[in-house]
Order: sequence, then structure tokens, then C-alpha cells
Amino acid sequence: MCSNDGIVDSDRWRQAAALVATVVILTGCGSPRPADAPPAADDRPAAAPPAAVPLRLVDHDGLLAEVARHRGKVVVLDCWSTSCPPCVKEFPGLVELAARHGDRVQCLSLCFDYDGIGAVDDLIPPVTAFLERVGADDVVNMLATEEADSLSEKLEIVSVPAIFIWKPDGTLAIRYDDDFAARELDRPFTYEDVEATVVGLLAE
Repeated sequence: MCSNDGIVDSDRWRQAAALVATVVILTGCGSPRPADAPPAADDRPAAAPPAAVPLRLVDHDGLLAEVARHRGKVVVLDCWSTSCPPCVKEFPGLVELAARHGDRVQCLSLCFDYDGIGAVDDLIPPVTAFLERVGADDVVNMLATEEADSLSEKLEIVSVPAIFIWKPDGTLAIRYDDDFAARELDRPFTYEDVEATVVGLLAE
């Protein structure tokens, strides 16, 4: 059996609860965020990962077609491999060359990592990771689908690094490789040599 004091206390509690609810509604506490309010940190979408540098898979014919596609410009092709320390060291020179000369020069790279073992697709992640690290976005990057020794024979090079430079009319201006360096320079070639050749061709 409830006492009268208990009933009064219950009424007072209900009145107090109603008053609190009214205050909450009037002050907007706990109300939904206005549509134009900035999202809370937890509501913001995660930043999209940076786009991967495009990497094309080509054979010898595909390489020649890519070179021909840029006729009208000076074309520089860097033949390289992630397992070649001189290649990795000099590769940023190609990136700088592309940035320095813009649309007047088309820079290409061809990775020789495929040795005929396993799948070419397995090489895409490490090659792309390197290209992203050096910022090779302005370079047309290719990965050879032919075994490295076979492709080297077709291009008439003994090993990488090797750099081919074509004139705007499509004729080969020079090929920098170990044979040329030993015969003409008596030292390893660098991108300073490549830059000098490109500047000379642009001035013609």
C-alpha cells in the first residue's frame, strides 16, 4: 500500500522530468547536426590513396609502336631494371628531364625486370612502387613482357642501363650504353650527357 507522501513525491518527479525535457528541446541539446554544419572528424570520408603511376605491358613491337606514336618530338627511352643499382640511381634524371622540357620532349621508360620466370603481372607492384617513389607521373612507363636477354638482343644492347634518343623525324640520334661510354666517353654516361644531347636536338 502506497502512502500519500509517496504519491506526492512521484508527482514532483514527473514534473521535474517534464521540465528537463522542455529545456533540452528549447536549447537544442542532443538535436541532429544542421545540414550545413561541417562533418565531425569521425564522419569525414577517408582520404583516397594516391593513384598509382600507370604501367603498360609491352613487347618489342609494342615498344616500337609507342616510340613511333610520339614522332614530332624528341623521344628519350630509358631502359632500366629495379635490380640494377646504376639504373635506379640515374632514373630520377629522366623524371627531371620530363619536368624540364615539358611537351617538347617525350620521356619513356622500359623496365627489364622480367627474366622469363614466373608471371609478368607479379612484377607490377614492385615496379610501380619504385615509379611512384621517384614521381614518374610525367613519363610513359612500360614493363617488358619479353624475357630481358631476348629483348636486349633485339635492341642491340648488352645490358641496362641504356638510353635511346630519337630525333623528331623518328631517326635514332644516339644510344647511350656501356659500349658507347667505353668507346666515346671513357667513363659511365650520365643524365648530364643525355641533357646535352636533348638540348642540342631541340636547337636544330
